[in-house]
Amino acid sequence: MRTFDFAPLYRSTVGFDRLFSLLDQAETSAAWPPHDIEKVSEDGYRITMAVAGFAPDEIELTQHDTALLVAGQKKAQEGERQYLHRGIAGRTFRQTFNLAQHVRVTGASLENGLLTVELKREVPEALKPRRIAIGGSQAAAGQDNAPVQGADRSTGQSTGQSKAA
Repeated sequence: MRTFDFAPLYRSTVGFDRLFSLLDQAETSAAWPPHDIEKVSEDGYRITMAVAGFAPDEIELTQHDTALLVAGQKKAQEGERQYLHRGIAGRTFRQTFNLAQHVRVTGASLENGLLTVELKREVPEALKPRRIAIGGSQAAAGQDNAPVQGADRSTGQSTGQSKAA
């Protein structure tokens, strides 16, 4: 496994400390339980985690701002079993996913030992790009993407109406 030293980049950049910290964390974090991250649409994502042996009430999903925490802890079994070989991991896990701004969890399901978490990016209208008109009377009022409704200057009629012959 390769390791990267980001120290030279720290002294030549300003404001990227969080990015380099995330890269350091990704390199050193344990990949338990194994998981996939998929992009299923333009604004839709899916995280699938292999959590065989865990029941839905033994897994906790918590989203706080831009962090998604997935934690699992097995409950104590009533009757103690005697295992000759134990290959199915039942150890406690805690996995944190850093989410982008405006990404929220829309649903989660546990089926066939796979935990599936559905995510969607929903950017508020106020933060979406908007067209700004340049010039004249439109400059003050026409600062959105809606077409301007007004009178047709050549005929004096309102737009959208047909001319009478």
